[in-house]
Amino acid sequence: MSLNVSFFKSLFFYFFRILYRQFPNPKLQHRSAVSNIHATLTHGKYRKYPSLAHRSDVQDDLSTQTLIFDVEGALLKSSSLFPYFMLVAFEAGGLIRAFVLLLLYPILCLVNEEMGLKIMVMICFFGIKKDKFRVGTAVLPKFFLEDVGFEILRVLQRCGKRVGVSYMPQVMIDSFLRDYLEIDVVVGRDLKVFCGYFVGLMEERNNDNKLVLEEMQLGHENNNFNEDVIGISSFNNSLDQKLFLQCKEIYLVQRSDKRSWQHLPRDKYTKPLVFHDGRLALTPTPLASLVLFMWLPFAFSLALFRVLVAIIIPHDISTPILTFTGLRLTVTPPPKTSNLTPSKSSSKTKSRGLLYVCNHRTLLDPLYVCFALKKNLTAVTYSLSRMSEILAPIKTVRLTRDRDQDGKMMERLLNQGDLVVCPEGTTCREPYLMRFSPLFAEMSDNIVPVAVNTDVTMFYGTTASGLKCLDPFIFLMNPLPSYTMEFLQPVSGLYTCPDGEKSRFEVANHVQSEIGKTLGFECTKLARRDKYMILAGNEGIACTGNKKSK
Repeated sequence: MSLNVSFFKSLFFYFFRILYRQFPNPKLQHRSAVSNIHATLTHGKYRKYPSLAHRSDVQDDLSTQTLIFDVEGALLKSSSLFPYFMLVAFEAGGLIRAFVLLLLYPILCLVNEEMGLKIMVMICFFGIKKDKFRVGTAVLPKFFLEDVGFEILRVLQRCGKRVGVSYMPQVMIDSFLRDYLEIDVVVGRDLKVFCGYFVGLMEERNNDNKLVLEEMQLGHENNNFNEDVIGISSFNNSLDQKLFLQCKEIYLVQRSDKRSWQHLPRDKYTKPLVFHDGRLALTPTPLASLVLFMWLPFAFSLALFRVLVAIIIPHDISTPILTFTGLRLTVTPPPKTSNLTPSKSSSKTKSRGLLYVCNHRTLLDPLYVCFALKKNLTAVTYSLSRMSEILAPIKTVRLTRDRDQDGKMMERLLNQGDLVVCPEGTTCREPYLMRFSPLFAEMSDNIVPVAVNTDVTMFYGTTASGLKCLDPFIFLMNPLPSYTMEFLQPVSGLYTCPDGEKSRFEVANHVQSEIGKTLGFECTKLARRDKYMILAGNEGIACTGNKKSK
């Protein structure tokens, strides 16, 4: 018996020694690296980060410097790359790929950083078509910006030329750094491609980095280039030796420094984030991802129940039922009909309905206006899937984007009853209002602006590159989705005075500004085309027509 115990004990230690050699303990390696850095911290090129923060008080000290910084170790507050790869897996690969990544998370914690990175790249990118990959430009910048440290960004902005070095694939970080932080040079990992598809493998790092060094040296004399280069990295990350060896000084950021940093405020973004895509509204950390997948079966059943209640049961009965399921609707009392602007020609407008004009957050906006008013309305939309038209519990009419044809259609519908329209033409998630099409200003003298806002915790009910027919269903999969609606004072249109002093553009701009003031949103001149060019790489127009600019 003792012989068997001794045999299995020896076998256990044998396999343990093999695993130890195969996957060295990253904590021991980190401890060794930190001790070496501390040994040279006082008299070498390595310095602590607070000394650089102190130097940044004098702008001239850094304005002529070239700064090389570690994206994960020095720019982002979080030290985990898992949420960003989960976004790639979920948005570009689908639920199954994301679930596999979550299941392998315990293994990622056991292996070293390089091996864990290779595993995540294989799971997230294998079989993804390179030309169709837009997560790096449409989804990831939002989550990266929310993770940037405000203090370190102020240091970056004081420097001359800036070089960002990352261990993540180039397609994940390039747009974020170049477009939103205006970084001059981005050094990431290249992915191998076969027949236009990612194979899930990274190219080996180019130790020479000749092209990067040449780009960094532009504008410098060869004899003083190294004197003008400083670096910022982390105690926890190994340095890209060929690039960081060009630095005169390297400043090291500690975890305590990063914890004390503030999150970058939205009004301090180098470039405003107006548009972004993707279904996930939360940052998919390991714990959040686990909760998300546990919620999905209940979310599907709950959304299906909510849809059936809204379609089958009348408003008066369905509203309290939907409220009980978690749907929240906050409404300010709509203005009384007697407060509406009197028309100059009552015989011309006495039988016409009211025109409700609201900003566009989801495809459910017109339906929620009906719930708020407790009456049926007709909704005109610029684009709507056939499935959404079939399932809509209210009458919907699709516009053609031809001004004359759409004007005649809206006039006919107003003669039949009340009408609701979203003149932005497409949805916007962020606190911005897109350009209002001025067509509605000519349709009625009694225009009621409606300020609409939404709040979700898990899923966005809008998409630019996915299946739009699923948008309402995805919105209803949230545990507690909420709508806020405020009916503003009526505005006089141009229906009875087309040759008056006001133009349709002035009326449209006035309605946009009033809704923006109520919601605290910023008004822009961006249109549907701008959104789809950024997020999907196309103009986002299903049918052609003469489109008047505002």
